[in-house]
Amino acid sequence: QVQLVESGGGLVQTGGSLRLSCAASGRTFTSTAMGWFRQAPGKERTFVAAINWSDGRTYYGDSVRGRFTASRDNAKDTLSLQMNSLKPEDTGVYYCAAYKGGGSLYARSAYDYWGQGTQVTVSS
Repeated sequence: QVQLVESGGGLVQTGGSLRLSCAASGRTFTSTAMGWFRQAPGKERTFVAAINWSDGRTYYGDSVRGRFTASRDNAKDTLSLQMNSLKPEDTGVYYCAAYKGGGSLYARSAYDYWGQGTQVTVSS
């Protein structure tokens, strides 16, 4: 079994910053990558970022590239997502997820374990 627990969400003004964390335990040692997704009210869950456990290579969605930075601490099995220059359209519930392999890192279907999510609200 895999447990993923996000933290760090909150309310911030436009242009502000937040740092999300995801604590992973269980089967994650066999996951080669982890991802971040977000879901705005009434919309589908979309890809935000992903990171390889082994080499730290990162991948970003077009709307966050240059503003968000994903990182990992292998020793602690934790992920982080530093979010800068936040915009109202970044509002949503943010989830971390474990990549199961065999598909695109950008696709929801390639992830099999999800955290409970943490709310991020950016006020204008």
